[in-house]
Amino acid sequence: MRKAIFPGSFDPVTNGHMDIISRAAGMFDTLVVGVFKNVRKQSFLPVEGRIQALREATADIANVEVVSFDGLLPDYMKTNDIKVIVRGLRSVTDYEYEQGQAQIINQLNPELDTIFFLTKPEFSCVSSSMVREIYHFNGGIAPLVPKSVITAIEYFSNK
Repeated sequence: MRKAIFPGSFDPVTNGHMDIISRAAGMFDTLVVGVFKNVRKQSFLPVEGRIQALREATADIANVEVVSFDGLLPDYMKTNDIKVIVRGLRSVTDYEYEQGQAQIINQLNPELDTIFFLTKPEFSCVSSSMVREIYHFNGGIAPLVPKSVITAIEYFSNK
């Protein structure tokens, strides 16, 4: 079985992420979307809110599983028999960062490979941090994210 993982904080998931998910899901028998808490950033949505939004947004893609995990990605991959990491690239800056990450992961486990998907031009300026900033200043984020993100934000901001 061809199995891959698309890891990220997805805080929140954007339409750019969704494009990568749908394209990668077409290449693998199973695509695991792995949500983790980025220890270097303050969370916008709790992990459970991100998982809920992703599950709703991917409900029509049968071979996508949304999970959360802690610890090192190569350890999770070994435990779950996953050999391929999917990453999206918006720019040269993304490539430089992701190349370093892929090399470190490969040093930790040489059996793992990373494949890169180039973002479609219409998503090249969309990032989770940009969505958070627009939302913070009461701007409209609906064109940038799946509807499930709006629902999650409304639910978790009312708690």
